[in-house]
Amino acid sequence: MFQSRKFNKVLLATSLFAIGGLGGGCSSLDRLAAIGEKPKLSAIDNPTTQAGYKPVSMPMPAPQAASYNPNSLWRNGSRAFFKDQRAHQIGDILTVTVNFTDKANIANETQRSRANASDSGITNFFGITKVPFTATPVPGRLLSTDSTASSDGKGSVNRQEALQTNVAAVVTQLLPNGNLVVEGKQEIRVNFEIRELIVAGIVRPEDIQSDNTIDSSKIAQARIAYGGRGQITDVQQERFGQQAADILLPF
Repeated sequence: MFQSRKFNKVLLATSLFAIGGLGGGCSSLDRLAAIGEKPKLSAIDNPTTQAGYKPVSMPMPAPQAASYNPNSLWRNGSRAFFKDQRAHQIGDILTVTVNFTDKANIANETQRSRANASDSGITNFFGITKVPFTATPVPGRLLSTDSTASSDGKGSVNRQEALQTNVAAVVTQLLPNGNLVVEGKQEIRVNFEIRELIVAGIVRPEDIQSDNTIDSSKIAQARIAYGGRGQITDVQQERFGQQAADILLPF
């Protein structure tokens, strides 16, 4: 009988542990299935077919009729006499030179203090020096209040980031004014860790160099993401329970 109860307690504890582990969702099952395996690279796909993709809509000038020069060997906007090698239509590839350097040192301090004092009293109320029907003298002070408030807040930011790399991007959309919407993604796997680099934004054909490259500082609405996934990233992340506790607990 005692062994049966002990077995039931162990079974119950194991079940609760399993339920708690599965509470993290499908990601927990995926991580369990990938034990000992290298993280898989993402499949090459079309950015325009991804869930949630929306074509970029920007303010555009009024369309103008194109003008052509008869018997001319030169084409407007060309960087080379024989053929323009730069990306100019959907599906073309250009190289984005990511050169991001950011450094910020900010220090703020705010001090505030306030002190208030109020006194209200009656020394001689129409000649009456004592409270009626009692022998108590009229108080010199009927009301006395004091308040003091002070605050001292300090904050500082010291950040320095640098990212220099190249990534090939694909033209996914051609806007009416000739600007190009580009998006590029790069994945590199080293042992059990994958590094991801995503670049997206809007570029002008005039900013593309003759070698079909463009600097990231010339990309409008730039979206640059650099991160990773794998065993090292997983260890650096807090558990789901800790993240939920940090959000829900008021203290």
